[in-house]
Amino acid sequence: MRAVVLVGGFGTRLRPLTTDLPKQMLTIVDRPMIEHVVGHLAAHGVDEVVLSLGFLPDAFLDAYPDGRCADIPLTYAVEPEPLDTAGAIRFAADEAGIDETFLVLNGDVLTDLAVDELVAFHRASGAEGTVSLTPVDDPSRYGVVPTDADGRVTGFVEKPPAGEAPCNWINAGTYVLEPSVLDRIEPGRRVSVEREVFPAMADAGTLFGFRSETYWVDTGTPETYLGVQLDLLDGVRGPARSGVDDAAEIDPGATVRRSVIGPGVVVAGGARVCDAVVMAGSQIGEGAVVEGSLVGCNATVGPDARVLGLSVIGHGAVVADGERLDGDRRPEQA
Repeated sequence: MRAVVLVGGFGTRLRPLTTDLPKQMLTIVDRPMIEHVVGHLAAHGVDEVVLSLGFLPDAFLDAYPDGRCADIPLTYAVEPEPLDTAGAIRFAADEAGIDETFLVLNGDVLTDLAVDELVAFHRASGAEGTVSLTPVDDPSRYGVVPTDADGRVTGFVEKPPAGEAPCNWINAGTYVLEPSVLDRIEPGRRVSVEREVFPAMADAGTLFGFRSETYWVDTGTPETYLGVQLDLLDGVRGPARSGVDDAAEIDPGATVRRSVIGPGVVVAGGARVCDAVVMAGSQIGEGAVVEGSLVGCNATVGPDARVLGLSVIGHGAVVADGERLDGDRRPEQA
């Protein structure tokens, strides 16, 4: 089984962390997000991954120059221009010569989905395409996917108004597709799989949904990107992990609680870091507080500064001595 992993987006919701770095190359505790995604696929029988690249593709090529990630081979498909989700799928499949049943998934989703069970359901149902589904409290932000008793999709409603969704089962971003789906995608133009291809397949009765209530998070916002890392520290997904890298320097007079502290980070005396992520090489000054926030690589939080309320500090950015940020971004985003 081969999988196309979509990693070509701009990651705008996570800026400034993603201004010059694809979000799938941001770390989740101890390694880049893409390694968590590919490692999960490898554990469920996927033996090759095709990375559908667009924004800053060299970040991936430089990180995995031998064409392997999580010990399985990679194929790179670099879009000449943005082609949207379906266009990217077709381009990547064509580049890799895919002509059999294959997987597609969004590269910013972390999940414990049993991919092998998804594939088995797809084959047993005789579907042309199968969409993994997960329940959420507020489906208005997502593609909502009602199904009949057999799992056949009866509609595909992208981001319905609040309170008007036909159900709370949403598109969870992992698909099993037959190669015939590629013929539904006009080459060389922007085509949305959610707004064009899947609704057409639902109308034709060839699209099925696989419901799963396992762990699932779209990591594309500061809140969820922070949250998936705290989940790993808390043991929500297997044994609890330590978030403090061995190469970090934490003063005995500092307090670090429920946080990810990357390699080369220095936390000075009297500083407090709680429920936060501080990436490699950053400096937290004396008496500073970082709480419920994200600090990028090689950033500086000056003495007695306060970084609170899901603030996002970009790579190399500086928070001045005594400055207070609460829900802010540094540098500020237009």
